[in-house]
Amino acid sequence: MAEMVIALNPDEDSRLPYLLRLPQPGGDLLFRTSGTWPRVKALYCHPVSLDEWPADAEIIERAELRSCQRRGGAIDVILQRARENRSQLVFTTARGRDAVFWQAPRTRKQARPNVRTPTARAQGIEGLQILVDSHERYAYRFGTQQASTVARALPCGDYGLEVDGQLVASVERKSLADLVSSLTNGKLRYQVADLAALPRAAVVVEDRYSQVFKLDYVRPAVVADGLAELQIRWPNVAIVFCETRQLAEEWTYRFLAAAHTWAAAEDAALQRISPTMLTVADRDQAAAAPEPNTAEVRAWARTAGLAVPDRGKLRPDIWQAWHAANDPQ
Repeated sequence: MAEMVIALNPDEDSRLPYLLRLPQPGGDLLFRTSGTWPRVKALYCHPVSLDEWPADAEIIERAELRSCQRRGGAIDVILQRARENRSQLVFTTARGRDAVFWQAPRTRKQARPNVRTPTARAQGIEGLQILVDSHERYAYRFGTQQASTVARALPCGDYGLEVDGQLVASVERKSLADLVSSLTNGKLRYQVADLAALPRAAVVVEDRYSQVFKLDYVRPAVVADGLAELQIRWPNVAIVFCETRQLAEEWTYRFLAAAHTWAAAEDAALQRISPTMLTVADRDQAAAAPEPNTAEVRAWARTAGLAVPDRGKLRPDIWQAWHAANDPQ
């Protein structure tokens, strides 16, 4: 039985922590690689001799192969499993050097969005500081944008903007699979409700809206109706489909930059119109007091008889319960 085998790279100093072994008619191929499957992005692979395969290899995964065939400058890999079963190793050149990239159909599509994002500063802001939720996996780095990031536990959303010590905008990032899962199990409703308490918020999806109607594990109409209901119930939280991860990152950057400009200019404009006018935060029904931290809400939940973990991120329903008990009506 032919297998794809992934093991830990015994070289602890290597930046490629895994070994990928694939069978071929002329002998097995061995690569150092940075991951166990190209889920989020194409993985760089460095070909090495079979002599590097350790005698006491620490196996991470074995997967039975349905097919593993070389086709021109690529090797098509098809696994005998229902999900994450198709990938391809592409032999190419990068910056004048030979290179191998391991990609799946989804990562291949995202790698070529056929657009070039602008490099100009959003809203003319130099060095926009973006808060990144410390629990966010595979977070945006904003490496091609004029922005810096700070990791922090956010009460809602994955990327936020703070002005004068107050969270004024936040963006929740979703892959299509995560969007559908959180929508069908009810989690997304709580997340959007939390986002709606902020002056400006959005949900950005790393895919096309058309892909909703190609789902084969849930009825597309259920997803489409659920998204429409969320927009009607919480119209101040935009749900934006951005086709690829790259474009979703760019949109997030420019949305938060626009929120920064709005937070600075809108409040000043309101004060010029009338000194008795409500502040921007009050007008948008955001809490005047700073959002409590996780420890404070955890302590409140215990006094209220709610079960909460000793550490880590709190469930959306806990935050919703806190808002229901403490926010002014």
